[in-house]
Amino acid sequence: MVPTDKALMAEIQVRFEKKIREKEIESIAFWKEEVDRILAMKPEGIAPLQLRIKKLSDMMNNRISVLKKGMS
Repeated sequence: MVPTDKALMAEIQVRFEKKIREKEIESIAFWKEEVDRILAMKPEGIAPLQLRIKKLSDMMNNRISVLKKGMS
Protein backbone atom coordinates (compact mmCIF):
# COMPACT_ATOMS: atom_id res chain seq x y z
CA MET A 1 0.00 0.00 0.00
CA VAL A 2 1.02 3.55 -0.68
CA PRO A 3 1.40 5.72 2.44
CA THR A 4 -1.60 7.86 1.42
CA ASP A 5 -3.69 4.69 1.08
CA LYS A 6 -2.76 3.74 4.63
CA ALA A 7 -3.70 7.21 5.87
CA LEU A 8 -7.00 7.05 3.99
CA MET A 9 -7.79 3.60 5.39
CA ALA A 10 -6.93 4.79 8.91
CA GLU A 11 -9.23 7.81 8.48
CA ILE A 12 -12.07 5.60 7.19
CA GLN A 13 -11.56 3.22 10.13
CA VAL A 14 -11.70 6.10 12.64
CA ARG A 15 -14.89 7.49 11.06
CA PHE A 16 -16.48 4.04 10.98
CA GLU A 17 -15.69 3.35 14.63
CA LYS A 18 -16.99 6.79 15.63
CA LYS A 19 -20.25 6.18 13.77
CA ILE A 20 -20.65 2.75 15.37
CA ARG A 21 -20.14 4.27 18.85
CA GLU A 22 -22.69 7.03 18.09
CA LYS A 23 -25.28 4.46 16.98
CA GLU A 24 -24.62 2.32 20.06
CA ILE A 25 -25.07 5.34 22.33
CA GLU A 26 -28.38 6.19 20.59
CA SER A 27 -29.59 2.63 20.97
CA ILE A 28 -28.65 2.31 24.63
CA ALA A 29 -30.17 5.73 25.39
CA PHE A 30 -33.46 4.64 23.81
CA TRP A 31 -33.68 1.43 25.82
CA LYS A 32 -32.60 3.24 28.99
CA GLU A 33 -35.52 5.65 28.54
CA GLU A 34 -37.87 2.68 28.23
CA VAL A 35 -36.51 1.10 31.42
CA ASP A 36 -36.69 4.46 33.22
CA ARG A 37 -40.38 4.70 32.28
CA ILE A 38 -40.96 1.29 33.83
CA LEU A 39 -39.07 2.34 36.96
CA ALA A 40 -41.23 5.47 37.25
CA MET A 41 -44.44 3.42 37.18
CA LYS A 42 -46.53 3.12 40.30
CA PRO A 43 -48.33 -0.13 39.46
CA GLU A 44 -51.32 -1.31 41.47
CA GLY A 45 -49.85 -4.77 41.55
CA ILE A 46 -47.44 -7.07 39.81
CA ALA A 47 -49.61 -7.64 36.71
CA PRO A 48 -49.25 -4.11 35.19
CA LEU A 49 -45.50 -4.26 35.79
CA GLN A 50 -45.26 -7.67 34.14
CA LEU A 51 -47.26 -6.39 31.15
CA ARG A 52 -44.95 -3.40 30.73
CA ILE A 53 -41.84 -5.57 30.97
CA LYS A 54 -43.37 -8.00 28.44
CA LYS A 55 -44.03 -5.07 26.08
CA LEU A 56 -40.41 -3.93 26.45
CA SER A 57 -39.18 -7.45 25.75
CA ASP A 58 -41.40 -7.67 22.66
CA MET A 59 -40.08 -4.31 21.42
CA MET A 60 -36.50 -5.51 21.84
CA ASN A 61 -37.26 -8.80 20.10
CA ASN A 62 -38.88 -6.96 17.20
CA ARG A 63 -35.86 -4.67 16.84
CA ILE A 64 -33.50 -7.65 16.80
CA SER A 65 -35.61 -9.27 14.06
CA VAL A 66 -35.53 -6.10 11.98
CA LEU A 67 -31.77 -5.81 12.33
CA LYS A 68 -31.24 -9.47 11.40
CA LYS A 69 -33.38 -9.06 8.26
CA GLY A 70 -31.21 -6.10 7.27
CA MET A 71 -28.10 -8.26 7.44
CA SER A 72 -29.22 -10.74 4.80
